[in-house]
Amino acid sequence: MAMDDKRIKIYEEEGKCEVKVTEEVISIIAKLAALEVDGVESIGGNASGDLATKLGWKNASSGVSISMNQDMISVSVSLIIKLGVNIPEISKKVQEKIKNAIENMTGLSVEAVDVKVANVKIDN
Repeated sequence: MAMDDKRIKIYEEEGKCEVKVTEEVISIIAKLAALEVDGVESIGGNASGDLATKLGWKNASSGVSISMNQDMISVSVSLIIKLGVNIPEISKKVQEKIKNAIENMTGLSVEAVDVKVANVKIDN
């Protein structure tokens, strides 16, 4: 599985076809998987991402970064969690969800999923 120009080859049939996905696609898979976990309010948490959201700009993969070492994917995700949740428990669930989603949808191996809690959402 090779990576070039931020595209990752996930399938190849000799002389017939190949399938590549972009890093952004993998980021979106990771983001959607993380949002399925109860206790996760949103993904992101940096000032520029918050400003972009308020201005109506959309970057579906913001708050998630992907890196590849040989054939192994590493994911880093920044979370905004709900007040009162168990952070280690939520983080572990997010790691499992992201790993399973990427591996099941792409066939790529996930080496690591790093979770960063960027903020806590306080309901008004």
